[in-house]
Amino acid sequence: MEPTPVVRQHNAITQARYDYTACQLDIFFYLLSRLRRDDAPDQEYTIYVKDVEALTGRQWNYQQLREATADMGSRMFEVENERTYQQLWMFQRVEYIKGKGCLQIQLAAPIRPFLFNLKENFTSYQLHSALKLSSKYAKRIYQLVSQWKDKATTRTYPLDELKQMLHLKDPKGKEPELFQNISQLKARVLDIAVRQVSEHTDLKIDYQLLKKGRAYDAVRFTIARQQPQQLPIPFEQPAEDARAFTARQHLETLGITQPHLVATILGDTKHLDQLFKFTYQLKTEKVKATKNPGGLFLKICGLR
Repeated sequence: MEPTPVVRQHNAITQARYDYTACQLDIFFYLLSRLRRDDAPDQEYTIYVKDVEALTGRQWNYQQLREATADMGSRMFEVENERTYQQLWMFQRVEYIKGKGCLQIQLAAPIRPFLFNLKENFTSYQLHSALKLSSKYAKRIYQLVSQWKDKATTRTYPLDELKQMLHLKDPKGKEPELFQNISQLKARVLDIAVRQVSEHTDLKIDYQLLKKGRAYDAVRFTIARQQPQQLPIPFEQPAEDARAFTARQHLETLGITQPHLVATILGDTKHLDQLFKFTYQLKTEKVKATKNPGGLFLKICGLR
C-alpha cells in the first residue's frame, strides 16, 4: 500500500509551485468553498459567473473563463514525500452551459484529498476574503499565512523557496527570474500582499526580510487576528441559497429593506441578474449614484 503524503501545516498544494492568474485563483477558491466531505467522487460543481463577480467585484466573461480553465487543466501539481512523487491535474471535465451564465466542473479524483486538506486551513470567511483580493500574489501569500493563523509568525522562508512557490523563479533555471532586485520584490509583491490581506481579510500581516551576510536571504511573515468587517458568504449552503444571501446583503447596502420589494426582487431571476450587475457597476464606478443608488436600481427594474 502506497504511503499517504502527510498534509498538515505545510499543505502540499499550498506549497506547490504554480502560477495562477487572479481569474484562475478566483475559480480555485470558489471551488474550495463548494467542497463537502460527503460529496460523491464524481460530484459536479456549478459556478455561476455572476456569483463570482458579486463576491470579487471583478467581471469575467466566458472567453476569459474558458481560457482560465483550459490553462488550469493543463497545469500540473507536484506532490512528493519520502517514498513517492506524484503528478496531479485539477479537472476531469469542465462544461460551459450556454445561455445560463454558469459552468460545471468535475475534479480529477486523485487531487480531491489534497483540496479537502487545503480547505481545512480556511474558514468560510477566509475563503470569502481570498476572493476579495485582486493581486494573485496577495491571494497566494494569504493561502500561505492562513496555515499559520494560530501562530504569531510563519516559519522562515528562504527567498528562493518563496519565489519558486510564487512562480517568480524557475528551480531549473530555464525561465528568467522576476523581481531579482529586493526593492522590486517588496514593491511588486510583498507590500501589495501585506496591504491587501490586512485591508480585506481577518488577518493583519507584515513581513521581515532577513539577511545572510550583507544580502537579504529569507522572509518571515508576522500575523495578528483582526475582527472581520462583514459577514461571510454561507458557503456551506447550496449555491442558490448563497446567491440569495448575497443578494439580500446587496439590497440592504442599497437601503432596500421593504419586505415586498425584497421578496419581488429575490423571486425574479431577471431582477437578481440586474442586482448583481448593478452592484458590480457601482463598485467599478461604471454607474454614478452617490445620492440614492437604491432608488436608481428600483427605477432600472421598473419597480419605481
